[in-house]
Amino acid sequence: MPSISTENSPAVSETHSTSASLPNPHKLAHAPDTFLPAEPTTFEETGLALAEIEALILKQLLTSGSCVGRRIADQIKLPFGILQEALRSLKSQMLLNYKGQATVGDFEYDLTDEGEKRARFYLERCTYCGAAPVPLKDYITSIEQQSVRKSKPKLPDLCAAFGDLSLPPAMISQIGQAIHGSKGMFLFGQPGNGKTSIAERVIRSVGQYVWIPRTVTITGEIIRLFDPANHEEAPPTASGALLDLMHYDRRWVRIKRPSIIVGGELRMEQLEVAFNPATGILESPVQLKANCGALVVDDFGRQRMSTAELLNRWIVPLEKGYDYLSLPSGRQVQVPFDQLLVFSTNLPPDRLVDEAFLRRIPYKIEVTDPSPRDFRELMKGCCHKAGIEFRDDAFDHLFAKHYIETGRPLRYCQPRDLVQQVRTFCEFHDLPLVLTSKALDVAVKNYFAGLSDFKPAAQNATH
Repeated sequence: MPSISTENSPAVSETHSTSASLPNPHKLAHAPDTFLPAEPTTFEETGLALAEIEALILKQLLTSGSCVGRRIADQIKLPFGILQEALRSLKSQMLLNYKGQATVGDFEYDLTDEGEKRARFYLERCTYCGAAPVPLKDYITSIEQQSVRKSKPKLPDLCAAFGDLSLPPAMISQIGQAIHGSKGMFLFGQPGNGKTSIAERVIRSVGQYVWIPRTVTITGEIIRLFDPANHEEAPPTASGALLDLMHYDRRWVRIKRPSIIVGGELRMEQLEVAFNPATGILESPVQLKANCGALVVDDFGRQRMSTAELLNRWIVPLEKGYDYLSLPSGRQVQVPFDQLLVFSTNLPPDRLVDEAFLRRIPYKIEVTDPSPRDFRELMKGCCHKAGIEFRDDAFDHLFAKHYIETGRPLRYCQPRDLVQQVRTFCEFHDLPLVLTSKALDVAVKNYFAGLSDFKPAAQNATH
């Protein structure tokens, strides 16, 4: 098997899919294995007030200039038939003018002087003029129907998800139980053994895709949910058993189940709603963006906040399955807290948190060092992948001189890293791509420079 990698690897094909549906208070479009948010057919089905849509239209025209109705509808992600009602209302209020005839039933619109004044008023309150938002209640319903807790992966699903890693069966079983039970987990152990790689792949065993709104509205305040930096869009295709995709609600976007990783840079502000002056809207916190997916707190214990602050913030959400967010207006709203929460740390959990919190993270999984036999097989696999001829005598030299004599512990990442250095050494000196004692000596000197040698007693102490 190939070694555990701390780098991202190509997605693993999944054998498990989750049935999940999206809300529309009036109609759901769904196929045997795919659920889509149905396109609204009436103004009422959008769940929005007419004033909210009119504000988006006016701001759109103010920023883009005169525009035909269908293009405005495309920008706001609502059907043109629904938008016509808002356009007629704005025209009757003398906020819009017909600048010219477009296609049948459509016109080119521009703002009147009064319309421009009204648009600037709306723009001062909020500069956002993109896709129309989705009401919070519809978003909550969608999370309930797509919940990661509804996914119950089995052993074959886990084996597929972690197929590119060399993991002991007992560890795969532990991880699978944590995912199956939708409980949080601690991954702990020495650095270099692939905790981050494991955490990144946790969500692969769960259904592949979910739908989320681009933005959510809460009593007139717009919160951006879809974040291209954290969400990978997966547009639906017309193949297979999918329905006619021309009729899904374009305010929603289909993404791969999110796997959001936060590390030492995590701050308390990232766990709350924040105002983004660049977009003029509110930005959702990381836990909201991770809903229906996984939230990985990497290198736990080294965040810019204390572990007590972080854990106290999440004790209630972990227990209840919902969180409370404070909006800049001062209002508090209840939102779903629906993700696999994974803590990855080099330290034993009991050194970081108290017993009360550990009870809420029932799965503590130690990622141990490889055995000498596993280490040899990993080195062979890495050599094969790198196109390097593996030689037993060179490996025996490496193991005896640089591990047994020094007491240096084995790590899963080392075979990959050392083989990469061997390849660079051979290519630079125009040597055959062969694993040799000399090339390994050079690789070890480069790789472990500046690190103290380990004595056998120290090695024993780490196990």
